[in-house]
Amino acid sequence: MTLRVRNVEVKQLPEALTVKQARLFLGELGSCMNTDRPCIVLDCSKVRLMDRSVIQLLLGCLEEAIKRNGDVKLSAVPAAAKAILELTGVSRLFEMFDTNAEALISFHPLPINNTSSLTATSGSYRAFESAA
Repeated sequence: MTLRVRNVEVKQLPEALTVKQARLFLGELGSCMNTDRPCIVLDCSKVRLMDRSVIQLLLGCLEEAIKRNGDVKLSAVPAAAKAILELTGVSRLFEMFDTNAEALISFHPLPINNTSSLTATSGSYRAFESAA
């Protein structure tokens, strides 16, 4: 059995999204996307307003990840933002989790005794997966 190392990136969405902030955020995310099968968790805990620009950013991130056979998951989505994602139908495209740790685990399920000490903020995390 061979083990491959895959990185999971956790990125914090800005509180308010201006055009300049969206460009900067996409630039930061670009380095995460330049891998095979990118795994990205977008921490939405600071998002105040889930407007068209934020939804477009989320969809753009997902589109780029899917092009590379990867995935984007959302964590800590405020109730008001979650309601908007559900009303627009965008919630069907993303897996949403209450915490970053839960989102990380969803990419690489760990044995139950190893998950209790897992915490996550922003950054890169390594996980092993078996390759047959």
